[in-house]
Amino acid sequence: MRRRSWSRIQATKPVAQMLRISQRTVERYVKDQIKRPRPDLAARLENEVKKRRQPQIRAKAWQKAATTGGIVIDTRAPIGYTAPIGTTDEDRLRHLTVALPPQYAARLFDAQEQGASDQQLQQIAADALKEVYFQDNARRAGQLDEVRFTDIEHLEFDL
Repeated sequence: MRRRSWSRIQATKPVAQMLRISQRTVERYVKDQIKRPRPDLAARLENEVKKRRQPQIRAKAWQKAATTGGIVIDTRAPIGYTAPIGTTDEDRLRHLTVALPPQYAARLFDAQEQGASDQQLQQIAADALKEVYFQDNARRAGQLDEVRFTDIEHLEFDL
């Protein structure tokens, strides 16, 4: 009979407690003696892995988006703007898919982490749409004052 190493025993004990199963069952999984967990245990395992792994993956993706990659916004909403007299500024239903530069990704992530309201996050998205979509990075619509982004039907961000 093989002796179990003390470090492996110590490592499996907290896992067993967290998953509410026996330490011996965890050891069997580690040794590949058990390959497929029961459905309830599989769900608990998945939840625990997501709790520990996803924040790290999300943080890396957010860091990349906020520094180099930017994000893509896909939205369907009535969007209007405030502009000089004589221009058409009525809200119009638009479906936009726009790549936003990293500085807007950073602003959105920072605001979300600080507990910003939906209204505040919508305003950041509206500012981004104003600069990137309407003003084309200062190449047109220079006198555009404000973009209204309300009654959102669909809003999705992608990295």
